[in-house]
Amino acid sequence: MGRTILVLNGPNLNLLGEREPAIYGHETLADVEAACRAVAEAEGYAIDFRQTNAEHEMVEWLQAGRKGMAGIVINPAAFSYAAYPVLDAIKLADCPVIEVHISNVHRREEAWRSKSIMTQVCTGMITGLGVQGYELAVRHVIWLRERGK
Repeated sequence: MGRTILVLNGPNLNLLGEREPAIYGHETLADVEAACRAVAEAEGYAIDFRQTNAEHEMVEWLQAGRKGMAGIVINPAAFSYAAYPVLDAIKLADCPVIEVHISNVHRREEAWRSKSIMTQVCTGMITGLGVQGYELAVRHVIWLRERGK
């Protein structure tokens, strides 16, 4: 296993900080990336941080990262609900995969938001802790890796 953590972000997260700040906060995706890097680098790990609005690109990144990563942190965003190619690509990972959602998808007004298809193949899920959920996911990947899991 390598010492790189792949952090993937789905559709519309490039607008984090602008898009519905009452729900998603004022931090930008660049802020999230900096926080993840700080956590990882303090423990001797690297971060490969990416965002896409294209499902096929997410699948390609997951396929490329399926072997040799310390772990994958993914905020699938709207891919969470019907992107079966992304789900299938996550299944191929030989490392822990932590699903992250900034808002608490189980408390959102739209009931469909709580039904992520990705959860069934992920190691764990962090939801509703704001952008700090990413840092916690990175910490958990490191914790698992250091324990040989």
